[in-house]
Amino acid sequence: MEAVGKNVTQFKPGDEVFGGRDGAFAEYVCPRADRAVTLKPANITFEQAASVNIAGITALQAVRDKGKVQPGQKVLINGASGGVGTFAVQIAKSFGADVTGVCSTRNLDMVRSLGADHVIDYTKEDFAKGDQRYDVVLDNVPNHSLSECRRVLNPQGKYVMIGGGGPNDNRWIGPFGRLIQTLVMAPFVSQKMGMMMAELKKSDLAILGDMMQSGKLKPVIDRTYKLSELPAAIAYLEEGHARGKVVITVE
Repeated sequence: MEAVGKNVTQFKPGDEVFGGRDGAFAEYVCPRADRAVTLKPANITFEQAASVNIAGITALQAVRDKGKVQPGQKVLINGASGGVGTFAVQIAKSFGADVTGVCSTRNLDMVRSLGADHVIDYTKEDFAKGDQRYDVVLDNVPNHSLSECRRVLNPQGKYVMIGGGGPNDNRWIGPFGRLIQTLVMAPFVSQKMGMMMAELKKSDLAILGDMMQSGKLKPVIDRTYKLSELPAAIAYLEEGHARGKVVITVE
């Protein structure tokens, strides 16, 4: 931390912090002290801490607030090897859930290493056609219809769509179309169907920091790029095959 405002009392110049703000690729940013920044655990690198701000908060709020995951529940995470998914697997396990991760062949071992009890290779098996039923489905890559997802839910199960639409949806209309579908369907089914976007909270950043410090949560970083290599980093992300997070480093 380089400087603080005159009314900031919880931080001082020189403190190691993590967090951030929306839409920022910069050497310096100015976040609100009471919203999106907290002290960084000493045993966590800046790269690890930087990967948490959006994806980790999204996963925490999806598991805890929207999915309301309880010990012993069966949780399916579709897109378990991505930025949000890698955090969600670990957080759901820390809540005592029985976790199934859906990912591609090359990511099976990585998702297992994060604590998943079961893994499904989507190139060989369609979870929507299986016999297993789940208490919570966290859907990071909505490549199945809502009716298909309902089929694998228990009668009182919860479906949480994270972020937006599927690969064949319009970039802007798709997420809202699926949201409308869930709203229309909600009064007529016993399962809870919903969509979520992360809400930046300092308290949740602190929780994630504690989980990293205690070893319950380990960020998965696929690649790092220098700030001057930002176009290459964005191009790699757009390919849609990143494992965990891609981090920009500032020298």
